[in-house]
Amino acid sequence: MKTFATVLFLLFISLDVFSQYTHQDTLRGSVTPERAWWDVTNYKIAVTPDYAAKTIKGSSRITYKISGNVTASMQIDLQQPMQLDSVFIGTQRTKLSYQRDGNVFYIQLPAGYPNGLTADSIELFYSGKPREAVNPPWDGGWIWKKDPEGRPWMSVACQGLGASVWYPCKDYQGDEPENGASLSMTVADPLSAISNGRLKEKRSNGDGTTTWTWAVVNPINNYNIVPYIGYYTNWKEDYAGVKGNLECSYWVLEKNIDKAKAQFGRDVKRMLKCFEEWFGPYPFYEDSYKLVEAPHLGMEHQSAVAYGNKYMNGYLGMDLSGSGWGREWDYIIVHESGHEWFANNITTQDIADMWIHEGFTTYSEVVFVECNYGKKAADEYCQGLRKSISNDSKVIGPYGVNKEGSGDMYPKGANLIHTIRQIIDNEKTFKDILKGLNKDFYHKITTSKEVEEYISRKSGKDLSKVFDQYLRDTRIPVLEYKIENDAISYRWRECIAGFNMPVRIYAKNKAYTINATENWQTLSMKQLDEKEFSVDKNFYIHSSKSDYVIPKLKN
Repeated sequence: MKTFATVLFLLFISLDVFSQYTHQDTLRGSVTPERAWWDVTNYKIAVTPDYAAKTIKGSSRITYKISGNVTASMQIDLQQPMQLDSVFIGTQRTKLSYQRDGNVFYIQLPAGYPNGLTADSIELFYSGKPREAVNPPWDGGWIWKKDPEGRPWMSVACQGLGASVWYPCKDYQGDEPENGASLSMTVADPLSAISNGRLKEKRSNGDGTTTWTWAVVNPINNYNIVPYIGYYTNWKEDYAGVKGNLECSYWVLEKNIDKAKAQFGRDVKRMLKCFEEWFGPYPFYEDSYKLVEAPHLGMEHQSAVAYGNKYMNGYLGMDLSGSGWGREWDYIIVHESGHEWFANNITTQDIADMWIHEGFTTYSEVVFVECNYGKKAADEYCQGLRKSISNDSKVIGPYGVNKEGSGDMYPKGANLIHTIRQIIDNEKTFKDILKGLNKDFYHKITTSKEVEEYISRKSGKDLSKVFDQYLRDTRIPVLEYKIENDAISYRWRECIAGFNMPVRIYAKNKAYTINATENWQTLSMKQLDEKEFSVDKNFYIHSSKSDYVIPKLKN
């Protein structure tokens, strides 16, 4: 039981943490009473951009089910300076009033609502000049660019920033539309307008514009629903996947078609083959797989992956690992497609747990290297990623305020997974866990804790201290050791209380797994020369010689 002093201390700590965040952060990142009573089942979005004025107008029809006690209003997110023009509810199209609170609108519901309804819809008409992307995809918004021929080229990149930067929605990662979404784009001829899923209609309006409507039938993150508008050309091919033929469709600027066919032709099918072998079936067969050339580097837009790597190997020609293996393949094709399994299929409720998206997807790069260049190459690639880890803040961020954790979630998350692979020490079990995650959390919202407990349960090993060490602490554990008196003594330091991770060492050309703890332990090892001792580099740890005096072993 907590003492009163302890309660006060925890309260002050909590207030200090949340004082860093604004009222708007909380509205965006938490389940407010005005969000709690309804769950989105479908989005039907329409947008008409004005390239010259850099403005848009459109509508967003949100279908939802009523899942809780209805409040007097509904929270709808739409970021400034965008404006709501009018709101209608239900089949009778009753017009509703609303009030603004920064980036949130409170829609006033009719008296007596819901009157026995279990589901309903609301249609929101909007317009304005959306925030323009400064450095997409990192500093995102609506993108108004020109292609190399000087013609209009438009898109959106809004992960983190939020889909409400350009259309009204429930801008919360924990609520995906379970019955999918559609996006209709009305654009000037002869522009093409591409989006997620499959093309449902291409309608000429007789006024020099055409409306393109695309739709997905699967759940989708808000930030993944995006337009790509430009002078595109298209080709398709089928991939013989584990669930049958998967339609692969590619949309690129006309002048780049030859380069695109060569680059995509080399990496897409071998990526799909590798990931289906390791992670299970591509999660969105019904919606197809697409790569769309984008006016930014790339993003994991579900079934319409944004590609902007300039048809180069590596990350714009660079190897992020420094191992050499990262220049053998196109980083954006592999990494962003990996998100189809981790982020788009398995999605975290709060972005504080985004390491599930980014750590596992970065590990998909390791898997891709292993599939194509072997285990040794994959180990070298994963170890090389460590040079990007700063360990300056925790991988898991604060909950309820729309705040991600450290950028270490990419390389450190991947190295955590690689370390766990060594602890499990059974390749079949490890691969079964990766496949099992995508099967058992198929199209679901989850949390880091749920995933952590799943891996512990399926591996038959209690990994809770390992997860806490790497996700909720910034220190990298140090294996302190001393070789003396025909023995090796060892312990963990720079670690959380109770840290007990086993680790593999090599002594006299033989592998040993030692169950190190914070307390000194000793392993008899006669005539061991220090040059014959090493720690397995696949464990993300540090090691250090100690001045500890080892007691002589009794005969």
